[in-house]
Amino acid sequence: MEAEFYLRATTGKGISDTDAGMDAGRVVGGHEAQFKEKAIREFIEETAENELAHVRFYRKTLGRSAISRPAIDFDAGFKAAAQAAGLPADFDPFADDMSVLLGGMLFEDVGVTAYAGAAPLLKKKEFLEAAAGILAVEAYHMGMARSQLYMMGEKAWDAANAISDARDKIDGTPEKEDEGIRIDGKANFVPSTPDAIAFTRTPQEVLRIVYLTEKAGVSKGGFYPNGMNGELKTT
Repeated sequence: MEAEFYLRATTGKGISDTDAGMDAGRVVGGHEAQFKEKAIREFIEETAENELAHVRFYRKTLGRSAISRPAIDFDAGFKAAAQAAGLPADFDPFADDMSVLLGGMLFEDVGVTAYAGAAPLLKKKEFLEAAAGILAVEAYHMGMARSQLYMMGEKAWDAANAISDARDKIDGTPEKEDEGIRIDGKANFVPSTPDAIAFTRTPQEVLRIVYLTEKAGVSKGGFYPNGMNGELKTT
């Protein structure tokens, strides 16, 4: 989903049929953004290249076990996400610099907590090493998005914090407090525990966010109209 999002924002097109897998689902929505700042376009272009490289790495490493791309609906997903966060109903994450960064923040923060949460589930050392390296890249992406949004001022602060609050509610774990980019009148660059450690999410908590539901036992919705592919697909 991240590769599709950033590629569409920078090129207007998604990943190739070869990279999507044999039985790839359809992707709805997305278009090339109208970037105003050259640096932000370059940041997002690099992020797109990284995410596509991750897709190719997984296909190469997992071989026949690699899943095909599930169906993705950016239109319905972001509409529901905007509603959950209290953003304008016409929010378009592919509109401009701020919008792309806000859309990316929705994914990147979750990606970091997802990789951190999945680490104990990985039994092969080489898989754990790769996951740790990918987590670091996702954290770089997250830091870029959060810092750039913070420098955009109050409108961006409010929108980013609203997205954080929505994630916090949807994932169903009140003891894990998601964090926005501004807390107590100050910048909040790193969302973490009191020990400055990135907090974790289980696969089920991640699925609640991308399915945009607080309920258990749900296997599709939000950004994934037909659900995930693979064994882990139910909240």
